[in-house]
Amino acid sequence: MKTEWESKVGITINEFRIKRMKTLWGSCNIEAKRIWLNLELAKKPPSCLLYILVHEMVHLIERRHNDRFRELMDSHLPQWRLYRDELNSAPLAHEDWQY
Repeated sequence: MKTEWESKVGITINEFRIKRMKTLWGSCNIEAKRIWLNLELAKKPPSCLLYILVHEMVHLIERRHNDRFRELMDSHLPQWRLYRDELNSAPLAHEDWQY
């Protein structure tokens, strides 16, 4: 999925990692072109993972959540707002659940 979206967005990611994060779904380092994704995304629908991946890739082009960022998201992933809302309606983690 990463390679496919690198060509669609028009950027190259130097490093792509997954780790457990307490407060973020993803993050990026613009200078290093590194993207981190939250391990908890594995428990969410694939559309949520796609949204965060593209979101962080677009941040490698535009740092802020400004008009340019939204325009880039609209052009690369037109339904991103639906995916964002779906993800934001779910808790980040279920640490207090008993199995």
